[in-house]
Amino acid sequence: MEETGQMDIKSLTLEELSAYLNGMGEKPFRAKQLYQWMHQKLAGSYEEMRNLPKSLRERLQEETVYMSLKPVEVLTSRLDGTEKYLFRLNDGNVIESVLMRYHHGNSVCISTQAGCRMGCRFCASTIGGLKRNLCTSEMLEQIYEIQKASGERVSNVVLMGTGEPLDNYENVVRLIRMLTGEEGLHISQRNITLSTCGIVPGIYRLAEEKFAITLALSLHASSQEKREELMPIAKKYELSEVLDACRSYFGTTGRRVTFEYSLVGGVNDHEEDAVRLAGLAKGMEAHVNLIPVNPIKERDYRKSSRQVILNFKNKLEKYGINVTIRREMGRDINGACGQLRRSYMESNKGEEEQ
Repeated sequence: MEETGQMDIKSLTLEELSAYLNGMGEKPFRAKQLYQWMHQKLAGSYEEMRNLPKSLRERLQEETVYMSLKPVEVLTSRLDGTEKYLFRLNDGNVIESVLMRYHHGNSVCISTQAGCRMGCRFCASTIGGLKRNLCTSEMLEQIYEIQKASGERVSNVVLMGTGEPLDNYENVVRLIRMLTGEEGLHISQRNITLSTCGIVPGIYRLAEEKFAITLALSLHASSQEKREELMPIAKKYELSEVLDACRSYFGTTGRRVTFEYSLVGGVNDHEEDAVRLAGLAKGMEAHVNLIPVNPIKERDYRKSSRQVILNFKNKLEKYGINVTIRREMGRDINGACGQLRRSYMESNKGEEEQ
């Protein structure tokens, strides 16, 4: 529910929408019509829903919030066609999303929070802290608006933009159910990736949902000491606890975990780091995704050299680890998490301090 007391209608499941319309005295089939307009046809307003009675549309207009995001900025990479969207929310906060085109389909990386409180040292998203959680409709709208703008189907969704998904658990789980349901975009659960910095209770809880999604752990260090240096959350949940939770997730769901590992020059890219990482990954059949870190001006971390990255990858492969180096998408348009939002907020100070 919004602060105004109006119903956030796009965050309702079909069952909830049916109950809501039933309470208004509407016929049962109206809920499916309305849901399809919102989540399949991606209608921009009630006005577009011509097969709904005008009286119903007018009542919905009065009683509900119809979430609709409009981009305030769109950047397109000249290198690879990656598109970065900056959306303004109804309360003035801004969030960012990214459209990446691959041979296997279009992937959209979305934000789950406005800001982030996890404090990872090399990430621009966390500078300025957490503003608030996004509601489910605000997450869905990032995908819907990008699909409409591109005119192309979104087949993969990555919860890896600004925010920690497991810090906004209820809304994120609702998002996954609505995205993958037959009545919505019907994206395969296997095509959804959720990235977490390691909130242990959330990982155990997510496992019990029995989703077929991919869990990606933002690992970024192969020892407790180095992880604490890079990620404050490591002081709350020790590396051994996080890995136990990931093993449990794999055992419960049968879905192997991906280790996201940002290579920071001179910090976590040494040979002994690779050897330790290989030991962690081999013990649980994890896939390792190496990420050349994007330098941000507020921090003095630098990207590992190309040769160091290749040496790190080769060392892992010698130990039999399945490893990839993430393609740098949108490098020329502030492609990394939080960078576009951060630069926008700096140039619009005062507007964002609400």
